[in-house]
Amino acid sequence: MHDSIDLQAYLRRIGWEGALVPDMSTLQAIVTAHVAAIPFENLNPLLGLPVSLELAALERKLVREGRGGYCFEQNLLLQAVLREIGFDVSGLIARVLWTQPEDAITAQSHMLLRVEMAGESWLVDVGFGGQTLVGVLWLQADIEQATQLEPFRLVRVEGDWRMQSLVRGQWLSLYRFDLRPVPLIDYVVANHYVSTHPDSKFVNHLNVARTLSDSRLSLRNREFTVRRMGHEPERHVLRDGAEVRRVLEQEFLLELPAHPQLDQRLDNLPDKFPT
Repeated sequence: MHDSIDLQAYLRRIGWEGALVPDMSTLQAIVTAHVAAIPFENLNPLLGLPVSLELAALERKLVREGRGGYCFEQNLLLQAVLREIGFDVSGLIARVLWTQPEDAITAQSHMLLRVEMAGESWLVDVGFGGQTLVGVLWLQADIEQATQLEPFRLVRVEGDWRMQSLVRGQWLSLYRFDLRPVPLIDYVVANHYVSTHPDSKFVNHLNVARTLSDSRLSLRNREFTVRRMGHEPERHVLRDGAEVRRVLEQEFLLELPAHPQLDQRLDNLPDKFPT
């Protein structure tokens, strides 16, 4: 995979006009702008379309076509951007624990990024859907770290790291991971599973999210939810595919693909998303 990206096109996509210096201020600002502008979405697997991790394909889809993507797409794109700016960044892989028991053995199906700066390690993740991290976490255990939304923390359990967020007064694990560098082929294999396997939730259900500085938007099948800090979630079950399309375009700012089966797939979505 080549590592050249049209940085100016990306910056226009996320609405960023600040200085490009490889420091914490720039990293924080880029991450915040990215998650607000480029939504998490799985329309390609839902429509039976391939998900390419080649940088040219990621740039075309997420930057030029006004689409979004899930963790591998989002974080590989951001990794290329950060390297172009001058950051020292590498990819990690994780086992998702969100909505699962703490001792669950799940597949390595999630990507996150590690950034080295001034002798310290930091974590960035713009691709975890409805609980995406807004900001940057210091790679230190057992420290509550504030973000623009929920507090996050990292804990060590039996040699692994766990990413957790504080939700309604309870620390919940998003995923567990280690710090071994991950070659691209591991992401390609995991991506193939989540985008094509008949049992994958991404193949069978719609999952879209957008993370703003003061709220989280999610659409899981036909259930549209707005979560604002300090308020009860606002949940709406959308009536039909036309309402789903409207929310995708107006709330998630997506340019939908011109696919002959899109309307049918949106019309046939169930109300709820499986746990």
